[in-house]
Amino acid sequence: MKAITAARAEGLTIGKLSQLTGVNIETIRYYEKIKVLPAPSRAENGRRVYGQTERRILAFVRRSRELGFSLDEVRMLLRLGGPEKASCREVREIAAHHLDDIRARIGDLRKLERLLTKTVAQCTGTTAPECPVLDILDVQRSN
Repeated sequence: MKAITAARAEGLTIGKLSQLTGVNIETIRYYEKIKVLPAPSRAENGRRVYGQTERRILAFVRRSRELGFSLDEVRMLLRLGGPEKASCREVREIAAHHLDDIRARIGDLRKLERLLTKTVAQCTGTTAPECPVLDILDVQRSN
């Protein structure tokens, strides 16, 4: 009962929580549905009531997502204790894995950049039935 009373005292509506954290209302509901964000207490009228704990968790989730962590990785980080109690070794493993993924994506983007640079350079810009840019995008065209 104490947690409900504390949340009501702070009295953050879903709209106010959205405004304070920069997270869309529908995204907040989605995070609740998939249990990334705990279900809030409810006021007597049935409306969601949030407190500083939910605000902090949501800010943590938002920042994690901005850094490219998947929802599964965010869940793992939250299970480890969230923003204040996580084991550094376990968090390091998750972050190292994420860093490997980022480096792989950077490699893929560099390959894409080279391909597009070469293809754009080959394009004459005239209206012709053969366009190098369309050829790499349309599998049927390039055959």
